[in-house]
Amino acid sequence: MDFAELFSLLLVATGIILLADRLIFNPRRQRNAGGAVTEEPLLVQYARSFFPVIVIVLLVRSFIFEPFRIPSASMMPGLVDGDFIVVNKFSYGLRLPVVNIKILNIGEPQRGDVIVFRLPTNPSVNFIKRLVGLPGDHILVRNNRLTINGEEISVKPDGMYSDGYGFSGSELVLERFGATTHVIMLAPNRYATDYDAVVPAGHYFFMGDNRNDSADSRFPLVGFVPEKNLVGHAERIWMNWQIPGWPRWQRIGMKIN
Repeated sequence: MDFAELFSLLLVATGIILLADRLIFNPRRQRNAGGAVTEEPLLVQYARSFFPVIVIVLLVRSFIFEPFRIPSASMMPGLVDGDFIVVNKFSYGLRLPVVNIKILNIGEPQRGDVIVFRLPTNPSVNFIKRLVGLPGDHILVRNNRLTINGEEISVKPDGMYSDGYGFSGSELVLERFGATTHVIMLAPNRYATDYDAVVPAGHYFFMGDNRNDSADSRFPLVGFVPEKNLVGHAERIWMNWQIPGWPRWQRIGMKIN
């Protein structure tokens, strides 16, 4: 059971308690007390206190922002293990919690967006990758060079990674999608995974920025991601804490490019 399902059940439970008390139990208490004011049972008091809190939390996490923690190195160098990020839930439309039905279309995913999505093979698991292929795109990956619809994506060397996490000495490359650029990592001593396919309608193709160390759409575990599985656009890092260890304060507030 994920967070949305748990809080939805709590919302229903507290709502039923309050409704039952209002329609049945409170009138009965009033009759027994001869119309005098009586104290509510403790369960009703708790339900009355928690109900509005649950509503607010559920609304915020379902429609506005949701926090996630980065558990792997697949999006290095931009995101590292221990980063806590904020995901914009309304970037690509509003969806009802649990049932995941879109009720309002706001915007469309753009190539280069860093997106959290539910794993197609196991929707209870969230992944974060960079959107590379849009519906209908022909994606070709050869020796870490990316070609989309016959056009090779522009890249430029950007030095070497030196910040640890087991990847010091990895080559850094600036990759350009249209007017935007981002940094990818080419880890040594790891295989470059080639790929060649056309993205089906209603689906997206994702890759990790740590190109040689990422389980992404090139592999059957992930594959093409249907539009309904998109959770939201990753916006900022609000904390970095790799336990055991100390927080990396300099990463707080960093924008995710």
